Amino acid sequence: MENRANEENSEKKTIIERMNIFFSKTAEEELSDEIAVDDIAASVFLIVVNGIFGLAFIAHQTGSTGFFTSKFSTFEMIMLYGTLIYWITTSVLILLGQKHPSRDLDTYGGLFFATFAIGWLILVFPFDFTYFADVLPVFLRFLLQWISNEIALVLLVLLLVVHLIFGVVSLIIRLYVFKARAVINGEKNEE
Repeated sequence: MENRANEENSEKKTIIERMNIFFSKTAEEELSDEIAVDDIAASVFLIVVNGIFGLAFIAHQTGSTGFFTSKFSTFEMIMLYGTLIYWITTSVLILLGQKHPSRDLDTYGGLFFATFAIGWLILVFPFDFTYFADVLPVFLRFLLQWISNEIALVLLVLLLVVHLIFGVVSLIIRLYVFKARAVINGEKNEE
């Protein structure tokens, strides 16, 4: 019985040690001003995708297609478009070489704003996905017509979970970066 408890304790330690190593290594990488190629690629992807979604939502709103229901008020508009603007902003900062301000925006509010916004949109669900494909040319509508309200809700819940995980991981990484900077600054001050 005692051996099993020791094994479980040792497994927990190794998981914690692996997490500590992961966050420490990531924090070291984050300390540099260098922007990784995958960050640049992800930023371009996010700008394009969020831009397309933004234009599609604006087309739905200005064209009164029926996609937005009567539940879509000013607050829901801020939640929807605010999330798109947030992702585009952090991505543009990366492309402009401003890695640290982008990460700070992610960590200290951006990801949690997006998580709250998506959660709110799930609760209110001011959409009717029957009309989602209506802004596309007729020959392309088949690409999106399969998305029902139920499928859209599942996708939004998955997006909420991903944002929540990214928010927590980002915050932990930023705390490790803060700690590493304090150590580096302490060493400089001692010299």
